[in-house]
Amino acid sequence: MAQSSAHGSMDIQEQKETFHSFLMGTVWTCTLIAQAIMLLTLAFAAHLGWWAGFSAMIAVGVVIGLVFRLSGVYWAVQVALWALLAIGGLIVPALSGMMS
Repeated sequence: MAQSSAHGSMDIQEQKETFHSFLMGTVWTCTLIAQAIMLLTLAFAAHLGWWAGFSAMIAVGVVIGLVFRLSGVYWAVQVALWALLAIGGLIVPALSGMMS
């Protein structure tokens, strides 16, 4: 039978760290989904162009990163994503211009 004096004495640090990691993974995933939706919607559905969607995607990433005070790893991933998409935004139109 359980002792009543043992209530609340369990170390839950590992559970807290696991839940925090789960929440941060959820924030990262939702941020990337929101950025993709913003970029693709503005660039292709609203016909505002790649750079308008790209700018809105950067704004979403910056706002989420600042609001949730995300780590340096988040910012490194964001900068890498922005660099890749900016390079793609420059190369794809150049290649498509060569084809026509």
